[in-house]
Amino acid sequence: MTTTEHPPAGKPGHDDTELAEFGYRPELKRSLGNFHTFAAGISYISILTGTFQLFYFGYGSGGPAYWWSWPLVFGGQFMVALCFAELAARYPVAGSVYNWSKKVGNPHLGWLAGWMMLIASIVSIAAVALAYQLTLPQISDVFQLVGDGTGTYDVATNAVILAAVLILFTTVVNAFGVKLMARINTAGVFIELIATVVLIALFAAHITRGPQVVTDTAGTGAGQPAGYLGAFLVASLASAYVMYGFDTAASLGEESLDPSRNAPRAIIRAIVASFVLGGLVLLLALMSVSTLNGDKLSTEGLQYIVLDVLGPTAGKAMLWCVLIAVTVCALAVHTAAIRLAFAMARDNNLPASALMARVSPRFHTPVLPAVVIGVLALAILVVNIRQPQIFTVVTSIGIIMIYLAYLGVTAPMLVARLRGRWQPAEGRFSLGRWGLPVNIAAVLWGLAMTVNLIWPRASVYNASAPFHWYLRWGAVLFVAVIAGGGFAYYWFVQRHRTGVLAEHRLESSARPTAPAAD
Repeated sequence: MTTTEHPPAGKPGHDDTELAEFGYRPELKRSLGNFHTFAAGISYISILTGTFQLFYFGYGSGGPAYWWSWPLVFGGQFMVALCFAELAARYPVAGSVYNWSKKVGNPHLGWLAGWMMLIASIVSIAAVALAYQLTLPQISDVFQLVGDGTGTYDVATNAVILAAVLILFTTVVNAFGVKLMARINTAGVFIELIATVVLIALFAAHITRGPQVVTDTAGTGAGQPAGYLGAFLVASLASAYVMYGFDTAASLGEESLDPSRNAPRAIIRAIVASFVLGGLVLLLALMSVSTLNGDKLSTEGLQYIVLDVLGPTAGKAMLWCVLIAVTVCALAVHTAAIRLAFAMARDNNLPASALMARVSPRFHTPVLPAVVIGVLALAILVVNIRQPQIFTVVTSIGIIMIYLAYLGVTAPMLVARLRGRWQPAEGRFSLGRWGLPVNIAAVLWGLAMTVNLIWPRASVYNASAPFHWYLRWGAVLFVAVIAGGGFAYYWFVQRHRTGVLAEHRLESSARPTAPAAD
């Protein structure tokens, strides 16, 4: 592909060129600009959602020195983001991870990556929605609907109720089309970015100690077989749980203008902005909190620091901004999951594919996937309604599967590079001679973090009573069943059915659409 083959940027013909390469006809309405795609990526990462939801875990596991996991995770994920930016320039299509894996790998690998990403996205919607519990009761006791928060199951049950309300909201908004979603998301991201900058400034104005605080381990390495390294590996999960989802900008490629240029930029800008702003929030929070002693930092986290440093009035105002960030984050995760389901259904790769891939002529969006995904996310919450360990277990399972899905893209991309089969889009974002080392680093990072995430440590999956073996091994078992079952299902059943559905096929395309055989 060369730049001379494309009509001028921004024209419909140009925007649909890469889509035709897959044999798909254009169906989704292109209405999203550059900031919309950036907003989708940064709202999925969501600085305020992730840092406020998981600071307590990182601090409790590794002390103030856990801060160093933030630049560490950024370095690894930035390698992945660079690979994704190159892919987004070449293939800016819906269901980015699924279609990229299918294109640089094979249909079987693509289906498996898409399947893992879809399940992970549904789990992630539930995990993000649970963050309401960590913020709303801090604003007012009115939001603690179940008991007073001191009962064994009060917090977990109340979290499910609040999360269910949020999931119902994201389902309705997504069902009404991408324009409504984009407006809400863009407004929410704008508020989140302003609030983050204000929070950084307010923390900076209340500094009580120097940046050397990030060298304090708070004695968390004691009792660990590997000393502080063991504690740090556990604590690093708090950062790993935040910095992902930047591929959402590319997943909206079929609804964006000039996506092959805008999507790569949005991916890079989203992860860099999240790293800088999130890193400053974490650092200045540690430097400004009145005391590092006591257990509130490892139980209530950043919410406690905000109220401690800013006082109840300004602190609660900031927590409302955090609530907005959580809302648009859940909305972005739901949106990305819908595009992935649509992309897979268009290839006849999901149950009831013809219905799941149907685009509403009124709302210009796949409505059924929005509802089905919302219902499944609610089901995950219901299953966990009386599990105090719900926050860590549900979040961990979702993130592990996302890291595996990302590996399902970066690993076959590396193989394609080594075999000389990968050709980036000419005149678009390209890593050039840095492509191979960046790709190798992305794969090694993905493998290392997957092992660290899935490692069945009691300190991660079952740190407090009630103690159950299935909680500690829940992530390993769940991922094994989903991955193994998905692999077997595709090999024995689905590979004989996959192929672009007739109603979604670009008839003029010369690309074969018969069921693929591995």
